Amino acid sequence: MTVSAWFVYIVRCADHTLYTGITIDVDRRIAEHNGDGAPGARYTRPRRPVELVYVEAAASRAEASRREAAIKQLDRAHKLALCASAR
Repeated sequence: MTVSAWFVYIVRCADHTLYTGITIDVDRRIAEHNGDGAPGARYTRPRRPVELVYVEAAASRAEASRREAAIKQLDRAHKLALCASAR
């Protein structure tokens, strides 16, 4: 079994909006979104703090990017259902 190097994640921002992204280090990326280290995404900076609500492994960066794009096309209800199914 190979360990995934890429992850697709969804965070819930303080204003209850959802942000989807990809990374190779989920903990580091969430910390960045919350103001630790690098500045994080422009979208999340004014909406801190963020909370990780969903994470999914991907086999490659290309696969993670495709999945991120697919998730971003979902409406809010489907994104929330996806998050709920992971719990």
